Amino acid sequence: MKEFTLQTELWLPRPMDEVFPFFAEARNLEAITPPWLRFEVLTPAPIEMRAGAWIDYRLRVHGVPLRWSTEIAEWQPPHRFVDVQLRGPYTLWHHTHTFETRDGGTLCGDLVRYRPRGGALIHWLFVRRDVERIFQFRAQRLKELFGGDAVEKGKARCHPAAAA
Repeated sequence: MKEFTLQTELWLPRPMDEVFPFFAEARNLEAITPPWLRFEVLTPAPIEMRAGAWIDYRLRVHGVPLRWSTEIAEWQPPHRFVDVQLRGPYTLWHHTHTFETRDGGTLCGDLVRYRPRGGALIHWLFVRRDVERIFQFRAQRLKELFGGDAVEKGKARCHPAAAA
């Protein structure tokens, strides 16, 4: 089955010691997820973020209720963490978050490798557009939360993964 990638960068005008803790709080994902997904963290608070932590969510995709479970596969504060889907709408979801000090602020990177159920046709018809819209919404919300001078380094775009 074909694998796709999404890669984004967003520069926020705040130091890493302000930005990373926001991402380290799992419940903040609700604040940067589009309202049309009705996204909700189900795991009781407090959630200890660490390698091996499991987090459960509930959301709706095109009106269909879904459960999603992820594991924090890598936890390297304040520079990087990786979450992987254990249960959910994809056959693969591997999301690497990176943070680096840059130009007096923080450069936040996302690299998502994923395979949607239904393959390339379903990706083309539905998934690509949805994933791009979700990450575009996320960038806008982060700009609002961390300052109007944030700079998006290109729009969120999904691409077929490079052949190995």
